Amino acid sequence: MQDFDPAFMEMALAEAVDSAAREEVPVGCVIVSAEGALLARSGNRTEELCDPTAHAEILALREAGDYLGSPRLVGADLYVTLEPCAMCAAAISFARIKRVIFGAYDPKGGAIENGPKFYTLPTCHHRPEVIGGVEAEKSSALLKAFFAARRGKK
Repeated sequence: MQDFDPAFMEMALAEAVDSAAREEVPVGCVIVSAEGALLARSGNRTEELCDPTAHAEILALREAGDYLGSPRLVGADLYVTLEPCAMCAAAISFARIKRVIFGAYDPKGGAIENGPKFYTLPTCHHRPEVIGGVEAEKSSALLKAFFAARRGKK
């Protein structure tokens, strides 16, 4: 049973495409309130901002928190095109996100289903529900094309 809105993953994919156009790693993120309202959307901006923390998830969490006037986004869903890294997984936990819906699995840098499996650690205070592999093929294709083009430039 699908109990999330695929249109929000399409928005996240659009953010990933925009990131690639800015020569950023193509990852996009959308945050939706418990009522289904769009709270924030962003793509990676690490190169543009010269900020290693400017991942799509972190930027969207900041925007949503600012919009709601709270660091806690209780009941919200986070859609992202790539399995979050450890930094983003921790921030998602601290924000009290209800669900993480992600696209491509990341065996090298992911921290939810791969790597440290952050939400299984005893030091993790809040464990969101996780739905992985949503539009994984589209998300993966964007990443593969981006890195293939970068290798071609060298």
